Amino acid sequence: MPIHWFWILALLVVVLIIFGPGRLPELGGAVGKAMREFRKATTEITTEMTAAAQKPEPPAVTTPPESAAKGSTSEANSPKS
Repeated sequence: MPIHWFWILALLVVVLIIFGPGRLPELGGAVGKAMREFRKATTEITTEMTAAAQKPEPPAVTTPPESAAKGSTSEANSPKS
């Protein structure tokens, strides 16, 4: 639902009446600073998430099969008496 231009104008008039013309530049600066900080935080989070998603996973450690491990022990190679 788009906002009609009349509602934007009415909101600006109400803000002008409440805060007065002297505080409007201060209020605008505060809103601009808040938007800048929000955008900066959003960019940082996006960058961290992208970097974490693109990290290569470490190779899986493979263990030798049990039959090969038993054949290499000295007990398996010694003759039984």
